Amino acid sequence: MDDYSPDAFVNRDDPIPTVILDGSTPPRPRTPSTSTEQSDADAPSQRKGLRGRFSALKEKAKIQDQLVEKLLAQVVPLDGAQIPQDEPSQKGGGPGVERPNFNLTTMSNNFRRFNSRIGVVFVFQARVIRLLSWRQPTHTLSFLAIYTFVCLDPSLLPLLPLTTLLVGVLVPSFVARHPAAEFSLSSEQAIGYSPHGPPLAPAITVKPVKELSRDFFRNMRDLQNSMEDFSQLHDGIIKLVVPRTNFSDEALSSALFAVLFAACLLMSIAANLIPWRLIFLALGWAVTCMGHPAIQGQLQTAHEKHIHPQEEKARGWVEKWVERDVILDNAPESREVEIFELQRLSQAGEWEPWLFSASPYDPLSAGRIAGTRPVGSRFFEDVLPPQGWDWSEKKWALDLWSREWVEERIITGVEVETEGERWVYDIYDERAAEKVGVIEQPTPVKGKDKAKPQPPKPSWEEGEDGDGRRGEWRRRRWVRLVKRKNIPEAAA
Repeated sequence: MDDYSPDAFVNRDDPIPTVILDGSTPPRPRTPSTSTEQSDADAPSQRKGLRGRFSALKEKAKIQDQLVEKLLAQVVPLDGAQIPQDEPSQKGGGPGVERPNFNLTTMSNNFRRFNSRIGVVFVFQARVIRLLSWRQPTHTLSFLAIYTFVCLDPSLLPLLPLTTLLVGVLVPSFVARHPAAEFSLSSEQAIGYSPHGPPLAPAITVKPVKELSRDFFRNMRDLQNSMEDFSQLHDGIIKLVVPRTNFSDEALSSALFAVLFAACLLMSIAANLIPWRLIFLALGWAVTCMGHPAIQGQLQTAHEKHIHPQEEKARGWVEKWVERDVILDNAPESREVEIFELQRLSQAGEWEPWLFSASPYDPLSAGRIAGTRPVGSRFFEDVLPPQGWDWSEKKWALDLWSREWVEERIITGVEVETEGERWVYDIYDERAAEKVGVIEQPTPVKGKDKAKPQPPKPSWEEGEDGDGRRGEWRRRRWVRLVKRKNIPEAAA
């Protein structure tokens, strides 16, 4: 097993630390003996010939596959289980875009390739930790000096990536191609670095680490710790934020909404008056200084001595303020729903109950014009509340103000009964009743015999029960209150 890969980014310093929140300790599974070390120990010390090299390569690939398969077997238990597969997407992707489903072989191959190349992220993370933990105070102070310049003059911010590319990439690459002389000179002679001359060393290249090398397992170690860090931070944020923002405690979430809304109004007015440069400068220095070991101990002592005893008082004050000032609606939302009772005039001259419909089925409704039959329920008991609502009253109530709902819907061609059972009848049309068989268009009359235009009839009429002949349909409106239904937790 190789110790390291010289052309790869690998964190060879301390392992990436894991975050522990609220005293929770991450699970520590027992670490079995590494099969690769045993295989290296049991393997012969020397393999000679072409056949021996091929067998060594096959054995190494077999060990890699077994290692990744064992790791994936712990993540995806496949004992009699079928891996769910998504249906292929119908959306046309761009050229060169593929969306393959989960495949264990592909996952194993991609994990090995990913773990061989993820070292640059861990190197960056380790250097940030070293910088903020004051391992080398000169580096941390230099960082604070640059941060101060950027805060005082934000126009220098675009200069940072250019300077980083120049000093951190190009200069080291040039020095690697033109190294300094390695021989030692006496103290009386002084020869500085000279970049003149042709390149003396090969260019720096970045390569993935070799699989099953020590660097490969360093990346797996840091990946393991980073996954634990993400899980701990995710659970901590969910525990802190979600109960206060998901309205499980509606009073507390409402108070938080009011505070954030007021803060938005305040910031929209006074944002240009706040000294943002000084604020970011002070915050950056404070966060960086808090990483110093001596200051961390003092902060821990101050928190246990002064802040922790006051947390309960502050929490109690907030709860009292929320309980006193936030008023919630205890009664569920209620609304009025309607249903129309339709009756039809039979050939014997009697009104027959037809059905209960959500539409009044007036003469100029879309269903009447299209000649379709009304849709609804035959009995009151079959009428159901809207989805997500429950009945708030036991019985339906007759709407005695039939004239109002007729005017609200701008219904024409009806006769409104203002007393009695409050039926709304179709107006009897004598011309429609006399039209039997084929109807011919009347010939227009010219000259003096031309018929005078008749004045338009009113859109609806008032009448009493028993007045004259009426149309084929009549209807009346029933109302009932409904209230919002509680959604069970399992359905939500």
